[in-house]
Amino acid sequence: MSLRLRRIAVDGFRKFREPMVIEGLTDGLNIVIEPNETGKSTLLEALRAAFFVRHGTKNQLAQSFAPHGEAVGPEIQVAFEANGAPWTVTKRFLKGATIEVTGPQGKAQGEEAEARLHALLGSVRDTSQKGDAGSYGALGLLWVAQTEALAVTAPGQIVRDTVRSTLEAEVGSIMGGPAYTRVRTRIDEQFGRYWSPTGQKRGRQSEARERVEIAEVAAREAADRLAGLERTFSDLEAARARLKVVQREIADDTDVQTRKDLVASLEVARAAAQILATRRAEHEAVSAKVRGLEDLSERHRKATEDRDKADLALGQARAQRAGFSDGLAAAKQRLADARSALDSARASRQDARLALSAGQDRERASRRRAAVAAARKRHAELAELERLHGEAKTLAGTLIPSKTMDVLEANERVVAEARALRSAGATSITLSGETSGISIDGEPASPCERTLTGMTIVRFGDAELVIMPPAGAASAEEALSSALKKQQSTLEELDVVDLAAARARNDTARDAASELRTIAARIEATTPADENVGLAAGADALKLFIFELVDEAGAAEADLPDIAALTKALETADSALAKAEGAQDSVVDALRRIEEEDAPLAAAEAGAASDLANAKAQIDTIEDRSEFPTLVANLTRAREQTAEAAVKLEEATRDATAHDSAAIARKIETIDARNRASSDARTKLEMDIARFDGTVESEGGKGLADRAARAREEAEAARAALQRITEEAETLKLLRDTLDEARDETSAKFVGPVAKRAKRHIERLLPGCDLFFSEDLTLEAVIRGGISEGCGDLSRGTQEQLAVLTRIAFADMLLEQGRPVSLILDDPLVYSDDARLDLMVEILSETAERMQVILLTCRDRAFRHVAANRVSIAR
Repeated sequence: MSLRLRRIAVDGFRKFREPMVIEGLTDGLNIVIEPNETGKSTLLEALRAAFFVRHGTKNQLAQSFAPHGEAVGPEIQVAFEANGAPWTVTKRFLKGATIEVTGPQGKAQGEEAEARLHALLGSVRDTSQKGDAGSYGALGLLWVAQTEALAVTAPGQIVRDTVRSTLEAEVGSIMGGPAYTRVRTRIDEQFGRYWSPTGQKRGRQSEARERVEIAEVAAREAADRLAGLERTFSDLEAARARLKVVQREIADDTDVQTRKDLVASLEVARAAAQILATRRAEHEAVSAKVRGLEDLSERHRKATEDRDKADLALGQARAQRAGFSDGLAAAKQRLADARSALDSARASRQDARLALSAGQDRERASRRRAAVAAARKRHAELAELERLHGEAKTLAGTLIPSKTMDVLEANERVVAEARALRSAGATSITLSGETSGISIDGEPASPCERTLTGMTIVRFGDAELVIMPPAGAASAEEALSSALKKQQSTLEELDVVDLAAARARNDTARDAASELRTIAARIEATTPADENVGLAAGADALKLFIFELVDEAGAAEADLPDIAALTKALETADSALAKAEGAQDSVVDALRRIEEEDAPLAAAEAGAASDLANAKAQIDTIEDRSEFPTLVANLTRAREQTAEAAVKLEEATRDATAHDSAAIARKIETIDARNRASSDARTKLEMDIARFDGTVESEGGKGLADRAARAREEAEAARAALQRITEEAETLKLLRDTLDEARDETSAKFVGPVAKRAKRHIERLLPGCDLFFSEDLTLEAVIRGGISEGCGDLSRGTQEQLAVLTRIAFADMLLEQGRPVSLILDDPLVYSDDARLDLMVEILSETAERMQVILLTCRDRAFRHVAANRVSIAR
């Protein structure tokens, strides 16, 4: 029995603060593809709540259903089909908690509705605080929330019991049936009296052992009691002495005061970090000030030294340059003349270039004017073509649809047939000659031929002739009249006179439609692109160009310049410029040679002059600063402040380290532990002293020899009882182990069909593999090439794929038994590669042919190609 969800409505449930509805779920594969944070996982939680969480519960899980910060009643409504019958469940939690279930038996509310759901779905009441999927039955296994499918897990007890009952017919009567259960329950009951579930001795064995131990201890105590009585006196005194020491330790308030100091230090620790940051900032500020003052003092000293060196170097350089001044002046004059000639050549070249550029501009303007004139002409032609196109389009729009023409043709045939029928059944009369004195139906007659369809009275003076046509003539006339009216109505709607006019109009419309294509081609040919004016091709571009066009005035075509002559003049100017540049280069070379000899001296002079000016300027700048007169004192004071800030920083660092809150907390815990230990020691010593006092009081004056003899007899009886109980326990353990071996042998037969069904799916993913299932139906390992690999050792992607495939195998087995089954996977196959993803999608598509499958995913690209019903979350 496949369970099929049809509609899901959620209101006030977690992130769905406003009503949300999902509709259109079909029988096969349904895919809900929505981005992250849309509420896909919340939707699955709402489904689980609607089916499995008791409406009246207010546990931790139900409290989480309400949107954060809102006190509302989350409500879910689900419409679904089970066993072919429609069902509806409406459930509200917290505020006004209610439930209503509608099914083939009618409506139910409250606990009765909950019971119906459990009976239908094979689930049990969930009593956990956070939700137990094992109590949800088959759907708890098959409705897989996000990340639940990332590891292979065992199905719940309900599913295991259901699968076991499904497979009993295949494997026969197995260990685990009612008889085995009764025997095993009785043996486990007896076994529990002797052994723990892990095989440890307990119960009667422990009691017998304790009895032996107690008896032996009693015997030893009886034997040692007399000697121990004396020893008790010394132990009593020692305990009283130790108690005094412990009491003095407890009375010492050193730890109490230390703890108070540590608690107070917790507050200090919070401020220590802030103080440390402040001290660091202060130290950095003072250090920066010291560095600035030291730098100022050093720069003044260096500037003074540089000034003295530059003054000496400048005098030496000027003395050496005195012999080069005349030759250098003559070379500079020749360079000035060459530069003047070069400037003149450059000006001539610039004038020639400008003249050529102006001539080219006028030529381009001429071409543009021609292009604009051509564009205007084409625009006029375009306007005429568009007018023709509009007329042709109007005519083409008058085309009468073929269906309407078929109606006109049919009406015309009906009119012709009606006329033929009227002619066949009517009476025809012909008047000729003199017709004066003759009337037809009271009107004067005229020579003609008449067709009579009804009673007609003809008078000849006083004589009266009554003509009665056949009875069918009247109906034929009525049919003709009806056909004519229908045809006339259709013709009036089309605004045509007759069928021939309609045909003529259609011919004209078809010709106009053909003309439209011709006109469109002409428009395209009339509107080419023109690069001279930057005009693109097309009618819209031409119209926009003409619209934006501004009248341009320019010289006439006759005034166009001679571009060739202008180009020649530019070339002549370029040649003259090259010659002038060559002459200048020659003069520059001569000047360079002189300057090369003078350059080192000039450089030395200039460098010395620059160094001297810089040094003087730097000295003046430094000495003009307000802090320079007190520089030495300020520097000394700043260094002292730096030392003080360093001391404060060190203290703040030490305080921050000393007031570590974690260390303080550990010290407080140590003191508390020491106090608890002292208190425990005092209590223990007081108990020991009380016990010693009691021993002295009770043991004094008793017959210890008789008591020792009775204790030995009791120890022997206890040892005999222990041996007998041990033999009984070993017998029960042997019987239980034998039953376990028999059950394991049969369980192998039971797990076989499960592995066979699962292998049918898993072998497509891992060809040639064998499967190993544990007793609780958990897939523990896969065997490939004779090597067993635990599922936990496989990759996350393979684990996730195996988890999905084993669920499909269980779903098929549950489907065979008629259980309500559907498969919902939230964000599945996140670790699958492309090849395995395609294979898994193929398997899910095949599974959807047997049951409803719903995939909730945010991966549009991964499932875009899958043929499925696409569903959206609507709000």
